[in-house]
Amino acid sequence: FSPQEIHIKEAIEKEVNPCLLPGELLLCEANTVYKYIQEDGSNRGTCGKLICTNFKIAFLDDDSASDDNEPQFKNKIVGENDITLQCVDQIYGGKLFNFAVYDEKKKLLTGQLRKYPEKLIIYCKDLRVFNFCLRYTKEEEVKRIVSGIIHHSQTPKLLKRLFLFSYALAAPYNTDRRNQTVMFDTLEDWRSELERTKGNVKYKAVTTNEGYRVSEKLPLYFVVPICVSEESILKYEGRGIPIWCWSCHNGAALLKMSAFPKEQDDSTSQTQKAFLDGIYKTINKPPYELLKTDDLSSSLPSLQDIQTAYTRFKQLFLIDNSADFWATDVKWFSLLESTNWLEIIRRVLKKAIEVAECLERQHTNVLLIEESATDLCCVISTLVQVMMDSYSRTKSGFQSLIQKEWVIGGHAFLDRCNHLHKSDKEEAPVFLLLLNCVWQLVQQYPPAFEFTETYLTVLSDSLYVPIFSTFFFNSQHQKDTVRSGESLKTQRGPFRFLTVWDWYVQFDLKAQAFLSNPLYAEKPKLEKSQRKTARFKHQRQLSLPLTQTKSSAKRGFFREETDHLIKNILGKRIGKFINSSDECPNSFKEFYDSWHSKPVDYHGLLLPRIDGPEIKVWAQRYLRWIPEAQLHGGGTIATAAKILDLMEEVQSLQVKMDEERSQAV
Repeated sequence: FSPQEIHIKEAIEKEVNPCLLPGELLLCEANTVYKYIQEDGSNRGTCGKLICTNFKIAFLDDDSASDDNEPQFKNKIVGENDITLQCVDQIYGGKLFNFAVYDEKKKLLTGQLRKYPEKLIIYCKDLRVFNFCLRYTKEEEVKRIVSGIIHHSQTPKLLKRLFLFSYALAAPYNTDRRNQTVMFDTLEDWRSELERTKGNVKYKAVTTNEGYRVSEKLPLYFVVPICVSEESILKYEGRGIPIWCWSCHNGAALLKMSAFPKEQDDSTSQTQKAFLDGIYKTINKPPYELLKTDDLSSSLPSLQDIQTAYTRFKQLFLIDNSADFWATDVKWFSLLESTNWLEIIRRVLKKAIEVAECLERQHTNVLLIEESATDLCCVISTLVQVMMDSYSRTKSGFQSLIQKEWVIGGHAFLDRCNHLHKSDKEEAPVFLLLLNCVWQLVQQYPPAFEFTETYLTVLSDSLYVPIFSTFFFNSQHQKDTVRSGESLKTQRGPFRFLTVWDWYVQFDLKAQAFLSNPLYAEKPKLEKSQRKTARFKHQRQLSLPLTQTKSSAKRGFFREETDHLIKNILGKRIGKFINSSDECPNSFKEFYDSWHSKPVDYHGLLLPRIDGPEIKVWAQRYLRWIPEAQLHGGGTIATAAKILDLMEEVQSLQVKMDEERSQAV
């Protein structure tokens, strides 16, 4: 076929060389590869080179070397046609009948291949879908590139084989000094947090785990009730010990605890039960508030249920072509209901509201219990703090919260994200579940948050960028052990990793502006005279000139047509598919309805609306790669860009006015 007949751009005339990061090595490449463009449902494509490095899979064409039409929001590390090896979900192969028609029976590619495909389809964890035609590529190059991609992205690997280490060795370490994120890796960080929340009266930061002598799963430093002795902490390797998360303004605290294994012999169980009874009695009397325990393993879906629901849910957005998109349109809502993903989000938010009610209204301590206290405990404790503590709704506050509850708290990112492809059984999108829940709050109460939904989307993408250590270890112990080992090996001083909170690594200043909410209702600073009389209370009041605006129907990337899917995707009619069979208890219902009947205080308690229609699909994250669902030149990002431009103009005018005033004087 000629290029005109098969609707393909002319082949690249000049050699396009990949732009490699420090420590990045080119492993294999293939020329004359066609990448399909499916915006209009046709099988047009661009010709280029497909490469695989120890960091990413990348497609290079003429546009790769050009700076023309560069988007306003551009990632400096991962380009539009780049897929990090950790972002690859599944790889399929297919056979072409001719260029315009291919066999619909695609085959999952794993391990050694006997026959190599003419079409390569890569599904990504950020829900992008790449289609490559290899029919016109040399046979040897096809074998090398397909085998290389499968091997480096799908086969189990050692932790030290991650690009994270190659990059840390080769790249200069420069951290952003403006980054105000609290890392919680020092005793002072914990003491400062106790002081900030007024929890230092009843709780203490301990050094018992220095050298990890209590447990490798616990952080070096953590906080426990003052009455808990060092011997108690050491007795069962930290299990059965209430660990402090946060203190409410009224003194009630949120705690978490790692449970004892359920299958034990009778004598061991009796000893452990007596130990727990002693702990409960100690913290269930003055000066401590009453204690309520909540076993999340029985009150929330299991990790397996969450993984199953998300696996079904993401299939709705992994669209191969335009025809597939419209084929699912008619039954889209029934498919959405069957995934159960939105129902899980609703149940998690409801649980967070229940905990908030105990802390806020009942003045009761809440102890969250889970087998390891590093999965659903992290989700609920984070959500409660976002809802109850306005500091956690600032960018630095939210980042510090993720550090405290997830990174230092011991969430097993390496296993839950399956970065090493070692065990699918351990995989579960727990952190992604949290971001989905936080997004519900952000889109319901935009002025209450200093960050935007774009920030949350970018944060979810950063889970799969292995140049930051934030999401690539199971515990602080694992990170410290590996880091000290590498430092000894290289003999060049402390081995340092970048943190994802150094946003300058991925985005320039102009792009970073999209991560901050220009309409954030910043907390007014009180005068000294006011500070003495002001009492901090979580109550809804009209303390700000801003009032809540109704959610716009034109959110995300939607066009205005009344297509069945696009008209309803943001939740207008999702409600009827969400199970509301678990009726709220009277006290919860009263608390929930009472709060929602009053005006919003954006710096006080925030309760998400959880009735069926209010739980919506995170459109920006899940529909951004589907052309049919995009609103070109519009949506929330375009609105934010206009607001930012307007604010810059106002600021420049203010500067000019100030200059003119000073000259006049």
